[in-house]
Amino acid sequence: MAGASDKTLPVVTTENREGGGPFLIVCEHASNHFPPAFGTLGLDAETRKAHIAWDPGALGLARGLAQALDAPLVSAGISRLVYDLNRPPHAPGAMAAKSEVFEVPGNVGLAPEDRQQRTELIYLPFHAALHAEIARLLAKGSPPVIVTVHSFTPVYYGQHREVELGIIHDADPTFAEAVLAEAQSLTGLTCRLNEPYSAADGVTHTLRLQATPYGLHHVMLEIRNDLLADDLAIASMADGLAPVLTAALTRIGTTERKATA
Repeated sequence: MAGASDKTLPVVTTENREGGGPFLIVCEHASNHFPPAFGTLGLDAETRKAHIAWDPGALGLARGLAQALDAPLVSAGISRLVYDLNRPPHAPGAMAAKSEVFEVPGNVGLAPEDRQQRTELIYLPFHAALHAEIARLLAKGSPPVIVTVHSFTPVYYGQHREVELGIIHDADPTFAEAVLAEAQSLTGLTCRLNEPYSAADGVTHTLRLQATPYGLHHVMLEIRNDLLADDLAIASMADGLAPVLTAALTRIGTTERKATA
């Protein structure tokens, strides 16, 4: 890993920075790229393409939402197996030695200095870039609604997952509950609140770090990845979820106005 730096690694990309919509889209598990500085972590090519290395379809969906909502998009460029940007540096899952049934040899027995190096090269610049976008919007008087976009597998440890759209929140459930209500009304998806994961599973780190301290409305969208199987499916999902997010924001705006009237 000697010689690698955040300037040579594709840690983070920001798109549509001047988007004027009320949302900021984030995709932490956008890529299954393994930079040469870290090697393959002992995984074969097929495993590096599998869902344990990234969230298939999530980046395409995030881009579709960003376009439809005229929103900035901040996305990662490195596999979550090198560093999972939705986990804090002290979490075992930040550099997981095992993901589901898959061993990750290159993450077994990592020395503290190796964990520190990955944190400095990947985690810190990604979250600094995301924080910069949030701060810029706050300074403009446009506090963004933070939407993180993920995908999950139809089968987990042999069990089929019926949920198609998981809607997850950190401390404040307000926006997530509005998204659930609108998704149930406007889509034919099987929608659940805080499934297949919840904050109790440690999956809301980005929201907890970036949205909650500022009191920003937020939601984590988890879409079952068989519904994002190709470009047409991804575009269709973006077309369906963009109005849901817009309607949810209108719903909470109406509620908040009534509460202060």
